[in-house]
Amino acid sequence: MAMRLFLVYVLVELAVVVALVSTIGFGWTFLLVVGTFALGLVLAGSQVKRQVQRLRTGLATPQGAVSDGALVALGGVLTVVPGLVTSVLGLLLLLPPTRAAARPLVAAVAARSLGRMPVIVTTTGGAPFRATRSTEYVDGEVVDVTDVEQPRLPKRPDVA
Repeated sequence: MAMRLFLVYVLVELAVVVALVSTIGFGWTFLLVVGTFALGLVLAGSQVKRQVQRLRTGLATPQGAVSDGALVALGGVLTVVPGLVTSVLGLLLLLPPTRAAARPLVAAVAARSLGRMPVIVTTTGGAPFRATRSTEYVDGEVVDVTDVEQPRLPKRPDVA
């Protein structure tokens, strides 16, 4: 599955680059790719600083801070990944209005992923609390027993 996704990524990026080179030329395409990469890095840095400042001042709700932080991180990674399509997607995720539109999608994906998690361990007031799916267990011990002796090779007649 991962190999197919990587192949789709490579084909989409290659198709976009070939289309741009044939439309605007190699030099302008190269400048566009480098420009989106540089703009993404600058925008990612400013958005990370903004998110940290919002957390320090208490302006962000915990849910909004987590989803915005995840989207800023994803946008930063996408701008660093080679390719024009991924850089543009990363830039879009770094813009605050686009993040607000993508927040419900992130919440749905997170809720779906959390539903599959088997065990959550938290601490409350110093005493550990463990929430598990089942409380049944078997108390016992393991005894290692060898029933049969291992066969040995016959001795060679020429060795004393």
